[in-house]
Amino acid sequence: MIRFDRQLIEEKSIKRYCKIDREIKNNNINMSSVILPRIANRTADFRTVEREERFKNPPKDKSAFPLLQEAVEPHVESFNELSDSATALGLLNLAVKDLGSRTVYDGSKMVNSQGEVDVTNPDFLGNKLSMKIEQVSLNKPMSNDGVSNALERKIYPSESRQRLTSYKGKLMLKLSWSVNDGEETFSEVRECGYVPIMLQTNRCHLYNLSPYDLVQKREESDELGGYFIVNGIEKLIRMLIVQRRNHPMAIIRPSFANRGASYSQYGIQIRSCRPDQTSQTNVLHYLTDGQVNLRFSWRKNEYLVPIVMILKALTDCSDKEIFDGIVGSDLENSFLTDRLELLLRSFKKKYPTLQNKYQILQYLGDKFRIVFQAPQGMSDHDVGNMVLNRIVLVHLNNYDNLSNSEYKPEKPSDIHNKDKARMIFFMIRKLYALCAGECCPDNPDATQHQEVLLGGFLYGMILKEKMEEYLNNIVLQIQSDLNRGLAVNFKSKKYMSRVFMRINENIGSKMQYFLSTGNLVSQSGLDLQQVSGYTVVAEKINFYRFLSHFRMVHRGSFFAQLKTTTVRKLLPESWGFLCPVHTPDGSPCGLLNHFAHKCKISTKESDVSAIPDLLFQLGVVPSSHILAAGPSMSCVQVNGKIIGWTSHEQAKIVADTLRYWKVESQGTDKIPLDLEIGYVPPSTRGQYPGLFIFGGRQRMMRPVKYLPLDKQDIVGPFEQVYMNVAVTPQEIANNIHSHVEYSPTNILSILANLTPFSDFNQSPRNMYQCQMGKQTMGTPGVALCHRSDNKLYRLQSGQTPIVKANLYDDYGMDNFPNGTNAVVAVISYTCYDMDDAMIINKSADERGFGYGTMYKVEKVDLSQSRGRGDPITQHFGFGDDEWPKEWLNKLDDDGLPYIGTYVEEGDPIVAYFDETIGKTKIKTYHHSEPAYIEEVNLIGDESNKFQELQNISIKYRIRRTPQIGDKFSSRHGQKGVCSRKWPTIDMPFSETGIQPDVIINPHAFPSRMTIGMFVESLAGKAGALHGIAQDATPWNFSEDDTPADYFGDQLAKAGYNYHGNEPLYSGATGEEFRADIYIGVVYYQRLRHMVNDKFQVRSTGPVNSLTMQPVKGRKRGGGIRVGEMERDALIGHGTAYLLQDRLLNCSDYTQTAICRDCGAFLTTQASVPRIGAKASMRCRRCAIKFEDAKKAISKQGDNIYIDDSNIWEDGQGNKFVGGGNTTTVGIPFVLKYLDSELSAMGIRLKYNVAPK
Repeated sequence: MIRFDRQLIEEKSIKRYCKIDREIKNNNINMSSVILPRIANRTADFRTVEREERFKNPPKDKSAFPLLQEAVEPHVESFNELSDSATALGLLNLAVKDLGSRTVYDGSKMVNSQGEVDVTNPDFLGNKLSMKIEQVSLNKPMSNDGVSNALERKIYPSESRQRLTSYKGKLMLKLSWSVNDGEETFSEVRECGYVPIMLQTNRCHLYNLSPYDLVQKREESDELGGYFIVNGIEKLIRMLIVQRRNHPMAIIRPSFANRGASYSQYGIQIRSCRPDQTSQTNVLHYLTDGQVNLRFSWRKNEYLVPIVMILKALTDCSDKEIFDGIVGSDLENSFLTDRLELLLRSFKKKYPTLQNKYQILQYLGDKFRIVFQAPQGMSDHDVGNMVLNRIVLVHLNNYDNLSNSEYKPEKPSDIHNKDKARMIFFMIRKLYALCAGECCPDNPDATQHQEVLLGGFLYGMILKEKMEEYLNNIVLQIQSDLNRGLAVNFKSKKYMSRVFMRINENIGSKMQYFLSTGNLVSQSGLDLQQVSGYTVVAEKINFYRFLSHFRMVHRGSFFAQLKTTTVRKLLPESWGFLCPVHTPDGSPCGLLNHFAHKCKISTKESDVSAIPDLLFQLGVVPSSHILAAGPSMSCVQVNGKIIGWTSHEQAKIVADTLRYWKVESQGTDKIPLDLEIGYVPPSTRGQYPGLFIFGGRQRMMRPVKYLPLDKQDIVGPFEQVYMNVAVTPQEIANNIHSHVEYSPTNILSILANLTPFSDFNQSPRNMYQCQMGKQTMGTPGVALCHRSDNKLYRLQSGQTPIVKANLYDDYGMDNFPNGTNAVVAVISYTCYDMDDAMIINKSADERGFGYGTMYKVEKVDLSQSRGRGDPITQHFGFGDDEWPKEWLNKLDDDGLPYIGTYVEEGDPIVAYFDETIGKTKIKTYHHSEPAYIEEVNLIGDESNKFQELQNISIKYRIRRTPQIGDKFSSRHGQKGVCSRKWPTIDMPFSETGIQPDVIINPHAFPSRMTIGMFVESLAGKAGALHGIAQDATPWNFSEDDTPADYFGDQLAKAGYNYHGNEPLYSGATGEEFRADIYIGVVYYQRLRHMVNDKFQVRSTGPVNSLTMQPVKGRKRGGGIRVGEMERDALIGHGTAYLLQDRLLNCSDYTQTAICRDCGAFLTTQASVPRIGAKASMRCRRCAIKFEDAKKAISKQGDNIYIDDSNIWEDGQGNKFVGGGNTTTVGIPFVLKYLDSELSAMGIRLKYNVAPK
């Protein structure tokens, strides 16, 4: 019935289209002025049968959910690029090529052919050893189980998870070294430990397996990969926002002026990337005295060099060439010419002796020799060249023969040096334009000037640095041998093996440390601004949470400490790349973002080799043939290299033509489809103009429709700013829009797209839902029996939502249900629903509404107390000694617990026999919540498979029924706690006998404006009545076509009220309520915040030994702090005795002796009791020493004596007289502590004791 009506609606819409079309033909109406209403595609299906069939018979070819693979692709592909691929060298091998060789001399004397010492060559430094890493290989995870000659077997991720070990493969380095430049050459393959391997990559055994095969390997049918397993925990290297590569960015930063005298706030910054993805940042600083300095960082130290020195060292150019390269034809610009004159004159004045390129390179080499750890035999000139090659615009180095074995990183070419000089000219000119106010600064927080540092590439960068450290350590070890006078023989393999033995070769353990802690231990800092926070645990609280980890991108922990909010702002440049909704509230707000679901990250270098020729064909003049500079002409750059110059009008034509060609060929021709063509037009004080073309890795990209060809185009954030993209087809205007979005929902992240009717909600509520969706007790996965997570939540009775976005099924979310469809009534019923509290129908609760389970895993390790090499003394099982037989109620004969055993706190979970004391011992269950034994895993020793069992892991299943105080939420940020389980007989009911599962308060809606929840209630009710799923994709409705009408019609056809209201009857009296009640079906989520994990109660318990006050923390049985505000509230209410009870009696109440005379309780002490008498409390300050008392009496006369009761003795045999005027008082113990602290400072307190 409903489907027929939907066809009727569509037919009416088509007739309306035809009518408009006739009007256009007859009256020549401009097409752009007519807004065509969209025929909303509102089809959704329950795919239950397909899902069940897929679970029974997983596909044997490929995944049914390609979108899931696409979501994780950046992580997986970036790791794949590290190892050898079919097309080119892997990034790791490019990295070792870039590292080059390390040289060391043995200091021996030169010997001639007769065997005599040759003294004719005083510069001879001894035999020369050149060492380099020739090749790197990363093996797949294998193990021989500790048996040296056994065949290795494959290790699969599920085994690592359950063993609680790391999923790692062997790192092999092929070292080669030559003596005296090839006189003798040696090579050796070294094992450098086991490096963690990312799942589903080409180094993983799961690579390219079908869902069927994955299930056979104990994985999810749609295992995503993209993470590492370290000590059984799934870890993820999170994506970071970094500056766009190879593009000079104009910056005004007040902190620049603090660098020294005459420094200004103006600068140009460029982040140059090498082919192995490591980068070097160069900054040009403008000084008020006309100077321009280049700043760079090397091994965490900053250095400044005059830019003219760098230019002259690169190309030996004259002052005239520098002047022409920067000024071009703008000779009338006096600001520019004056600055340039100052720049050149000041250099001549400061360095009069540096006349040519050779001298400058020598000067640079001399200054930087120690810093760059150049070998002894390298000349200053070569060191200068090495500095230029490693520091200045490294993306323009000579990488032409990188795949060739002849490649040497220290040898720059003149052509590439000229490219560097041209780029520096461009940067200086842009710097002067920024100072003069001709262009605006570039915003480093805008997506336009950002790219993404992917986990795989960061991993490769760290590996490169560890390999460099390894090479340096070999050289240092040889130097150490030389310094100690040991025999050094480079030609002896035996000696070299001894050198390798004495250095730490275990690179794998360093990588494991990085992944497990997220801390970067680096000598260079890798050109990054932070040293920690690189990794996160990929928690599987539910599938939404797990998937979100792979789509999140962080700005960097450095920015979290900034006081300014500028970096957190949502900028329009992020449209389509970063989700505007999916960011947490609180401290990470705006810094931790999530990619829009259609946003991709490039992991491969696009082939731009044909682009320069195409540009020349389109009228771009090569840079070597033209004298051009400045913003009056358009500079054409490809991947940060200046190709040529053209006019701005021509640049626009070039950009449009290139785009047409690339979309037309769809990447099959010379132009890759993902090429970013960023044309920046000239403007008044706007962004510096030019045509900037990018085809590098780590760029953000997204698909849009290109209107002239009606084909897909891939656009990037740099070019999008200057493009006109229509959001919907109705917006398209002639001669304005070049592109149109495929769907408006492409701006939202995966999670934000799953919020039903989010376009009807207030924005913060959608943000809350994105967070709460990730905190829901859902279905983390289906292969839970093969996992040993520390804590897992599972909803027992998850359902498919009736109301869902189409993407819900595209991403396969139905495999991992996250909530339950509940009948929800909006009514203030009883007073238990105040302030976001909700009432649950007790009958629904008993039927399993929101019933959940929690799994915890505990590892029992008997070898923990055993030293390395010690014999095994503890064995699982029972000994022959006496032990309680009731242990057998819970434990089997082997000492392990029965599966399904119910355990409470203090119950035995495992028994073992300790040989050293000859007794059977047990380990007990120490959680306060009772649990069932779900699984017992026996874990063998990795290093020796024949060793006796010493490790087991026990998985507990803890039941979690909804309790009063547990948190629930709809999918619209409407969170609330369960305040009461109301008996069914007292719940309101409708005319058809329907009773609500949940009752929420009407006051939850007006201020929060979550209209989407009203719409979902209507849609869910209509869907339940007609047996259909409802499409909840946002922006499907409009002002003319409202959801109230659409779903109201469906309700009316089913015989229900058009607006979703119904008359309800009181469960208590049976009377009809005066008003009709809004009741419908809403999908409810149970959150993991449960009262059982949060409640804290204590009467007496552990206290702090120093202050005697209760300790802090729920886990330690601590107290709840009554702070200043709580104290003030109690005083305000006049509850004096309650206050005394909290702050004294139940806290640190103590009784102590005090002296009535001097008012101190630090000087009181107990006397040594006499025989037949009790000890008494005395004040040492008020008492007199017995000898002193005797002397005083002897002066007075013979008839005075001391009563024995007044004489007392302390514990050290000293006798005193008096000091007995003491009493006992009740005080807070912390007062005693305060008194002792003050007395240590020389402040003495006197307390007035009343009544006397």
